[in-house]
Amino acid sequence: MLSQRFWLAVLFLLVPLDWAQAAERYIFTAPPRGTVEKEAKIYQPIADYLSKATGKRIIYEHPDNWLTYQSNMQKGKYDLVFDGPHFVSWRMTKLQHEPVAKLPGKLAFVIIVRKDNEKINSIKQLAGRTVCGLAPPNLATLSMYAQFDNPVRQPLVVEVKSFKQGFDQLVEGKKCVAAVMRDKFLNKMDKERTKSKIIWNSKGVANQAFSVGGRFSGKDKEIIRQALLAPEATEKLRAFMDRFNKKKRKLLPASREEYDGLHVLLKDVWGFEIKQAKFLPLR
Repeated sequence: MLSQRFWLAVLFLLVPLDWAQAAERYIFTAPPRGTVEKEAKIYQPIADYLSKATGKRIIYEHPDNWLTYQSNMQKGKYDLVFDGPHFVSWRMTKLQHEPVAKLPGKLAFVIIVRKDNEKINSIKQLAGRTVCGLAPPNLATLSMYAQFDNPVRQPLVVEVKSFKQGFDQLVEGKKCVAAVMRDKFLNKMDKERTKSKIIWNSKGVANQAFSVGGRFSGKDKEIIRQALLAPEATEKLRAFMDRFNKKKRKLLPASREEYDGLHVLLKDVWGFEIKQAKFLPLR
């Protein structure tokens, strides 16, 4: 009969193997736009699809709130992320992330005032005035702030929960004299411009994208890129496509050049001014 000491030695040898297996996890995430259940239906199939493609254990993790999302990102916790171009750019600069696939089209924004407002005709006239907008780090709001060199002369943002709420409050004459939003959203709400007039258009930047971190090898990054761009991704990522890309139902290749420099939009957002984020050990 084998001694108790022998079995304890075997157990001691096996435990590190279990730890190693548990450590081989890669975390995929996206901004906390909804409940855990709602977001998991969108993103869990992506984690499953890419796990199968790479042979790696990729898990989807839902951040509870924006503070947690930003904090974990700054610590280098996330290995695969889908979010806005300013965040993609920041991770490129600070965390050695690589953009691999993006939504088609550009993200462009407008600032509008009421149609009958004859006093405000340019963005500079908004200095010190109220503008309905989503809270930073929303890209529309940050793009507006970037037009003002002097922070003292920036507009005062009245936070709203959606572009629609901002549009409605502007048109109803409540709380703000202007509103900032996606150009495409304005075209849906007031295509003929019977209720509003545009006083500023952004040039547009690359769309939301997937970026892959430094814990993935170069080979794995290319596998992920090809998997997201493959024809079968349309079906495998159906819930994601229905939400973000219903018409074209296809992702496009993303390049570093498209996102380079956009991280400066985050310069005044807490935590993103740090010099260098460190990688967390593999979990």
